[in-house]
Amino acid sequence: MNSHPSKQTAARFIDVQNVEQSFKTAKGVFLALQNVNLSIAQGEFVSLIGHSGCGKSTLLNLIAGLTTPTQGVLLCANKEIKGPGPERAVVFQNHSLLPWLTCYGNVYLAVERVFGKSENKAQLAERTAAALALVGLSHAAQKRPGEISGGMKQRVGIARALSMEPQVLLMDEPFGALDALTRAKLQDELLEIVARTHSTVVMVTHDVDEAVLLSDKIVMLTNGPAATIGEVLQVALPRPRSRVELAEDANYQLYRKAVIDFLYTRQGHVEKAA
Repeated sequence: MNSHPSKQTAARFIDVQNVEQSFKTAKGVFLALQNVNLSIAQGEFVSLIGHSGCGKSTLLNLIAGLTTPTQGVLLCANKEIKGPGPERAVVFQNHSLLPWLTCYGNVYLAVERVFGKSENKAQLAERTAAALALVGLSHAAQKRPGEISGGMKQRVGIARALSMEPQVLLMDEPFGALDALTRAKLQDELLEIVARTHSTVVMVTHDVDEAVLLSDKIVMLTNGPAATIGEVLQVALPRPRSRVELAEDANYQLYRKAVIDFLYTRQGHVEKAA
């Protein structure tokens, strides 16, 4: 039984229709994605997973409006995505913080960009402080990126994205460069943040356990080039979720096995050495 029936019956919030993406290269045209169709409901947490080169980040960049599809159309809240917008915030694997600004300053910059014309400085400061508190970094507000850990930098990146009050949070392997313990802690924090903010989240990941733990839906892409969506798996695990309890959960293991079967049996291939 699905734990989020309302999300499955909700109107499409992000709609990817017949999308194709190709790039011109020195060797000719490279077809990265073809015939991609995907619907995401408001408040849904969706993971994009697949082997390297399958176009996960390309699809995320299309939803972000950072690139334009060669064919097809993408919609967000029934409006065509024609470029970046504050309703869609992106968190990259590389936190992309400005090293000369404090944690507070990095978040304030985003807040000012989105709300600077409609709110006074006190309101902007309140928004900035609230975003840092949401990720548990109030104590590090005046530290610069060079003075904090990798996990804390990534939390600043998440705070910066959330401070814009986006309708959609787009995450490109946000925890990929972190050690296992830090990664697990931030996954748990992300679960709590999303429960509080009810954000719609689209996340690129290589990590099967991360995808099953966090997602309402796992979108599995076929191998590139000319990658497409091979399967969509609905994850009907109840929330809130506990990684300790799920470790022994039979349904969790079934979802995990389904993703592994797709990746390593149906789409299995030997990675070529660089």
